[in-house]
Amino acid sequence: MARRDADVHTGYNDLKQVEMFVETAEKMVGQATMQLDPEMLRHAEQAVKNARDQLARARQEATGVDGDFLARCEQTLARAEHQLREARQ
Repeated sequence: MARRDADVHTGYNDLKQVEMFVETAEKMVGQATMQLDPEMLRHAEQAVKNARDQLARARQEATGVDGDFLARCEQTLARAEHQLREARQ
């Protein structure tokens, strides 16, 4: 029974992970750009990269009804990346 349950793949889990990665990246970028600490900025950049990787994996598994959600995540990450670029200048 446990093995069968482990094989069950739901899009919800993928989307929830994307949401958590994006929220984490967004918060880290906000903190890093307020502090302008080089190490925090590097960690924030890595968080954005991790969120992008998770988003790409979710897109591969997308069911078609997840498009709006994934697009919002993409926009959030784009804003975070822009914020990081501005902070680096």
